[in-house]
Amino acid sequence: MIINLGYVAISMKLKDLSPNKTITLKNLVKIDREHWEVKVESLAKQNIANTIKILRYNNAYGIKLYRFTSKLIPLVTHPEFSAWNWKEIFKSEFQELGSVVKETNSRVSTHPDHFTLINSPRKDVMDASIKDLDYHCSMFELMNLGYEYKMVIHVGGMYKNKEYSIKRFYDGFFQLEDRIKKRLILENDDKIYNVEDVLTICNNLKIPMVVDIHHDMCNPSKYKLIDIIDDIFSTWKDEKFHPKIHFSSPKCEKEIRSHHEYINSQEFINFLNGIRGKVGNFDVMLEAKNKDLAVFKLMEDLSGYDHIKKVGDATIEVN
Repeated sequence: MIINLGYVAISMKLKDLSPNKTITLKNLVKIDREHWEVKVESLAKQNIANTIKILRYNNAYGIKLYRFTSKLIPLVTHPEFSAWNWKEIFKSEFQELGSVVKETNSRVSTHPDHFTLINSPRKDVMDASIKDLDYHCSMFELMNLGYEYKMVIHVGGMYKNKEYSIKRFYDGFFQLEDRIKKRLILENDDKIYNVEDVLTICNNLKIPMVVDIHHDMCNPSKYKLIDIIDDIFSTWKDEKFHPKIHFSSPKCEKEIRSHHEYINSQEFINFLNGIRGKVGNFDVMLEAKNKDLAVFKLMEDLSGYDHIKKVGDATIEVN
């Protein structure tokens, strides 16, 4: 099986190229209101330009898997900017970004923030969540990228009743426009909705599931992951890209849910050995604090194993 490794948002190797440049409303009010859009526009254009440079850097180092930051356009969903025509303002920048995605053959995605909850019982939270999903979806559309480019979300909160909250997730999902629904993939979380819960929802809605190995360790289901990994990967059967998983290591025993700076290579090897012969090719998003440096470190750690062959700077073949 061929496995591509990737990382989230910020390159630690590249200096002064953050795609997360932003400003708070608290600081924005210190300048005249007529200059707010100009300030945010400047930051957003810098974020997009830096993202383009990151994608070209990734391509040079053989990294094909990358997650965009959700902060590419600062304050874009804030009520103060509701009349701001950001799609028209950044049309050419997003077109260039999309061209670079295609040129570098990058598999890109987004992961809307934790406040995006389509199973919330509160209408204001639901409305804000739909607005946030629309923003992420619109970025892909401005880049002219097809539905194979996805947005990862969680089921959401439990709100004292897990069964009813899952039902609200279905209700919330069916409120979404088709253009948004076609881009959604669902991830198991570390506290409430485990692999079994999410796999059931994904099968019912016919959407792909991205399994988070760290979350499964924190919040296991009654099934061993190696026994249902093929079922999870089968949710991708109609997709252009291979299945994708998330992998991270605990920061320490006392902070098991927090992410470590790097990946524990032995944990990764154990996972690979457990699923050898059970699945085909897939991609791995490393959610380590040291981002691209964690990719390079893991690749280095994997050398020396007879059944693992390095076929690229961020790609391995497991036999």
